[in-house]
Amino acid sequence: MPATDLAHPASPARVAVYIDFDNVVISRYDQVHRDPKRTRSDAWRSDNAKEHAAADESDDPIAVKLAEARVDMGALLDYAASFGTVAIARAYADWSVPANAAYRRQLVDRAVDLTQLFPVSGTKNGADIRLAVDAIEDLLHYTDLTHVVIVGGDSDYIAVAQRCKQLGRSVIGVGVTGSTSRALIAACDVFSHYDDLPGVGPAPTRRVTTAPAAEKKAEQKIESAPAAKTIKKTAAQRAAQKAVPTAEETRQQEATNLLVRALRNSDDSDDEWLYGGGVKSQMQRMDSSFKEKSLGFSSFRAFLESRSHIAETDTEGGHVRVRLRDR
Repeated sequence: MPATDLAHPASPARVAVYIDFDNVVISRYDQVHRDPKRTRSDAWRSDNAKEHAAADESDDPIAVKLAEARVDMGALLDYAASFGTVAIARAYADWSVPANAAYRRQLVDRAVDLTQLFPVSGTKNGADIRLAVDAIEDLLHYTDLTHVVIVGGDSDYIAVAQRCKQLGRSVIGVGVTGSTSRALIAACDVFSHYDDLPGVGPAPTRRVTTAPAAEKKAEQKIESAPAAKTIKKTAAQRAAQKAVPTAEETRQQEATNLLVRALRNSDDSDDEWLYGGGVKSQMQRMDSSFKEKSLGFSSFRAFLESRSHIAETDTEGGHVRVRLRDR
């Protein structure tokens, strides 16, 4: 529970949670079972996964894939509860669908209101419109709500996030990595990727195997090629691999760039040293998805010290101060 709640027990934070269930479940399935050869994953539709129920051990391969991509709804609700008392929790989906029905018990056990949505077209179930209407109506009716948690990555929720902020509420977003609109992330006060929630690990990587015939053909081709040509090709491949940053390297570089921008925007001509807490708050205002723990650091100080070539740190009275090296 936040410290402010302990200091003011008479007016604790109250949270409303709205889950676009189809969005998070489908996005997680596509994330786990995506085809690495394609830029856009559509595994859910190609497998017709909605007509199957998850099972760890089954003769149905799609049921096994659903189990591998199971979403931990408990982790989502626990994260929402970290902001205050969960007063409203709703999940929107067609609960007659087998893949969705498998989650009904765990959601009901957590007092989540299951809102039934029948599809009005081949693919759309209208969850975005219903969720937006309910959220605004609840905020107008229950004025003691302080936080709104939106679980879903569609850009359709940008407007409702902005309106919630206009009504004076804090907006927390949760979405699956790779399936969340950057504009939605910017519209939230705090944003977390599902993979980064406590108790949730990164999406399991599926090993891509080479067909025996193709592998044998590749080996024969390498053996028949001149040695010099093979070496030259290998060197070129290594150079190309080195030139393309990995996803983790890209995340780390984006965090470094964010730190530099925050320090420059927070620069005070009267005192070039800035307190670490203020810099972190500035970074989160600029990018609500920033969290040092998701980058592998136990504290913001550890994050700053890892960027010692960019920023220098100093400890004064137990407080961490930071400033750009090149000012």
